Order: sequence, then C-alpha cells, then structure tokens
Amino acid sequence: MANPRPHRRRLVGVSTKMYFSAARTASYLTSLLDLLAQHQGPELTSLDIFFIPDLLTVAPSAARLSSSSVLLGAQDCAPHPHGPYTGEVSPAVLAELGVRFVELGHAERRRLFGETDADVAAKAAAVVACGMVPLVCVGEVDRRGVDEAVDEVMAQVRGVLEAVGGEAEVVLAYEPVWAIGAEAPAGVEHVVGVVGRVRGSREVEGRKGGVRIVYGGSAGPGLFGRLGGEVDGLFLGRFAHEPEQFYKTICEVAEGGGEGE
Repeated sequence: MANPRPHRRRLVGVSTKMYFSAARTASYLTSLLDLLAQHQGPELTSLDIFFIPDLLTVAPSAARLSSSSVLLGAQDCAPHPHGPYTGEVSPAVLAELGVRFVELGHAERRRLFGETDADVAAKAAAVVACGMVPLVCVGEVDRRGVDEAVDEVMAQVRGVLEAVGGEAEVVLAYEPVWAIGAEAPAGVEHVVGVVGRVRGSREVEGRKGGVRIVYGGSAGPGLFGRLGGEVDGLFLGRFAHEPEQFYKTICEVAEGGGEGE
C-alpha cells in the first residue's frame, strides 16, 4: 500500500466542537498526553498531532500543551486581527496564545451562520497574516459523482488560495457534507478520486506554499490505510472524543495504515 509522499508530513487531529465542558477538556488532554508519553509503537515524530477545543478553553489548553508536541488549534476566528468587533475572536490573540491551526469554513458554520466562500477566504487571509495555518473545511453538499464534487470543492478552494497568497501553508479538510455524522465515511474510490483531482489541480500543484489534504466526515479506525496514501491524514470528530480512540488513530496514521490495509 502506497504511503503519502515523503515531503508532506502526515497529520491527524480532532475537534471537540461544543460537546466538552471545561473540565472534560482538561481531563481529555491529561489522558491523551499520558497515552502519548507511554507510546511504544512507531515513532510519532513523523506526523503532526493537533487538538482543537472550544474557544473558551483555548487558553488553558495552550498551557497544558506547552511542553508537548501536540499542536493547538482553534475552531474559528474573525477576519480582522483587532478592532471594534464585539464578541469576535481575534486571530492575533489566538497566535499569541500559541495556536497553530485555525479551523475555518466547517459545514455547520456555512449552514447555521451563513458563512460564504468569501467569508472563509477573508478569515484564511487573516490567519496567515497572524502567522498561523488555516485548516479549511471543503466538501460537496449533496452526494454526487467525482466530477461534480470536484467542481464544487474547487470553487471553495480557489478563493482561499487566492486570498492567502502562493507561499502560505494551507491544510484542506475534505469533508463531504453528506458524510458528516453518517454511520460510515464516503467511499474510498470517491475520496481518492476527489482528493487526487484537487491535489493535481493547477491551483494546488503550482503553489510554492505547502497544501496538505486530510479527510474528515465520519472518519474512524482503519480508514487511513484504505485511502492508500492519497490523503495526508485524518480530521476526526465525535469518534475521537474519547482519548483512547484518538490515540488509536494517531498510531494508525503513524504506521501508515491500519486494519483496513
């Protein structure tokens, strides 16, 4: 089974959305760091591990992760670093706290809060300007063929890449909206087809800045191996809301596969 190309580091992460209390976030990180400290399997230095808590617990999570290799993320931010934007979250402050990735454009933000591709692109530009990496969720809304899915996804990708410039690092989280929360992820052939086309597009392939593509949308155990190295990692949701499950997937990505190989 093919592995990801060596110049693209693998990455795997989890978002807790708004499911955790502050106490549960602290307990989760304690358990996860204990598991990682006891790790006896393949080296974890070959991949980036990230954790994205709710915005209220970004600061205490930053303190907890400061001496670890786990990278911190945030679930959203404003398109402006500072200013009269009551209730918004400054990307400059997130960077000051040690945030590395900022998740943008999730299907829930688009559906529930009316965020557009232009909104996401503006936020991505602000994230890059503050020295962080935008983790941009993209995906077709309805189940459809690869060609139609690619057209919809690339419309989301182009605006972001234009906004951040050609040298910025970007992570794309391919999450078919129809697969989010489903019992099973999208089919392997579909994911590989869409991701391969996006990766080989003129907009992505011709950039100086790195673009890594992870899969989300009901991702779980064994999936990374089945995807044959076309994706650079996984972006997990509720499946990984137990630290043991997240740790298990981290190990699978580090190994380059899993039970589906």
